[in-house]
Amino acid sequence: MSENIIYCYSGSGHCLDMAKTIAKGLGDTDIVMMRSFPAKTDATEAKRVGFIFSCMAGGLPGDVESYIKAIRIAPGTYTFAVEQYAGYLGCGLRKIDEIVPLNYWTGVSNHSTAIWLMPHTLTFPPTSPENAQKRVDKKAAKVVADVLAGKRSERRPSKAKPFELMSKGLGKTHAARIRKFEADENCTGCGLCASLCPRGNIRIENGKPSFSANCMGCLSCVQLCPEAALNIGNITKKRERFPDRNVNASELLEKIIHID
Repeated sequence: MSENIIYCYSGSGHCLDMAKTIAKGLGDTDIVMMRSFPAKTDATEAKRVGFIFSCMAGGLPGDVESYIKAIRIAPGTYTFAVEQYAGYLGCGLRKIDEIVPLNYWTGVSNHSTAIWLMPHTLTFPPTSPENAQKRVDKKAAKVVADVLAGKRSERRPSKAKPFELMSKGLGKTHAARIRKFEADENCTGCGLCASLCPRGNIRIENGKPSFSANCMGCLSCVQLCPEAALNIGNITKKRERFPDRNVNASELLEKIIHID
């Protein structure tokens, strides 16, 4: 068992990039991915347990809440969480805190990957992708120092009730949006989108992706398509993709990534 475990949800690689940076600072860390049910739920022997995730529609991504409920952590274990968000923290940190009381929590803004909703350049405060990466790396270094020092946050994360309601209503938005998914003439039928989909919502049929109605809105398929061939109607055709430059698709498909 590693001394540290970080449970990570990452759609386009940004949170995994941060998890890897923090893991390198802590040493002897297993990064357990939460794109599907985590491969390791017994964390009772870990000294520290962390959660790194993105804000999705004001809440936790996909099925992350149910996954966290399955994780076992020993009493007295130091717990921490870091959220990446575009404009607001939402209720995700509080959701985790209600399941696993957090000793330390924080957030950092990064560029949005929800390009069907808004351009990623609408991050708050505004900055370039390069400076956003520097901001995330600086925050990661601070998290490492704080966690190693056993720092504790002075208050609990906010309940953020409006964002909880927004998160619950996301299903209807996805149901309407999924009808607009399409692959253009640049699609090669490589199947990466189907492999990346956390819910198995994409199948390759006759050399092209076919979409079902069980979308969670992670946009891994759109962001990581090597040909930028997937779109949601016309709006994403006008917008730049923003996958993390330091993470490749194969890493997102890993179940556990160990860093010494």
